[in-house]
Amino acid sequence: SEIHDDLQRLLHGVGRNGPTIYALSGIDIALWDIAGKLAGLPLYRLLGGGARADLPAYASLLRYGKADAVAFYTEQALKRGYRDIKLHEITVPEVKAARDVAGTGARIMLDTNCPWTVVEAVEMARRLAPLGLRWLEEPVFPPENVAGLAEVRNRGGIPTAAGENYGTVWDFRRAFEAGAIDYAQPSVTKIGGVSELRRVTALAETFGVTVVPHSAYFGPGLLASIHCIAAMPGETLVERFYCDFAKNPLGDAINPVNGRIAVPQGPGLGVDPDPRML
Repeated sequence: SEIHDDLQRLLHGVGRNGPTIYALSGIDIALWDIAGKLAGLPLYRLLGGGARADLPAYASLLRYGKADAVAFYTEQALKRGYRDIKLHEITVPEVKAARDVAGTGARIMLDTNCPWTVVEAVEMARRLAPLGLRWLEEPVFPPENVAGLAEVRNRGGIPTAAGENYGTVWDFRRAFEAGAIDYAQPSVTKIGGVSELRRVTALAETFGVTVVPHSAYFGPGLLASIHCIAAMPGETLVERFYCDFAKNPLGDAINPVNGRIAVPQGPGLGVDPDPRML
């Protein structure tokens, strides 16, 4: 944490978001991995978490743009045991297709990736509200428009989620103070690593905001996210991008089974990539 703070101060002149913070995130994750290995503990235990075998995962689908494709992949995810599914669609018919397939047997979330003005977002949220979404994620461009996002939250009828594009805990503070979000989504690879994500989690608790980290990755970022989530109380969802590789340097460690993903038990991040595949 002290190294993290020193780097934040040294590098602030070249940006508090974007590539500089992304690089700092990688350094911070690596240092926590080393600390866990030196202590002989999995990272989540080093962070104060209790014993965990696995965590619930949600299927984070791609954007397909066709209702039949959304229905197909939603059904496929349900058959794999997922009971929480996130879409990336931007029109109502595709979202309705997922709800029709899932019925009441799964929770549906929607990440729109900042496509709308505030007025458009409020209108779309009201149209989507009857579909019973768990949250509407990043409906407004630009993502730093927290006042606009608060308006969508207050007038749209759906809980809001955001945070993957925030660079520091201070961005989250502004969102919390604006009353903009129900679900905070810090991204461990974009916010400064494990150290800053822990600060977001602590701050969110004081504002009564639920933390569900963004983790659409397959490498160290996903592993770090799993450990951070495992150190949280309760059972927070792990985002698992819904696509598979013929080969993966981390093997089966990141593959959910029946909608749950294993918490690595080795020291540090708990899994080292296969060097033959790097």
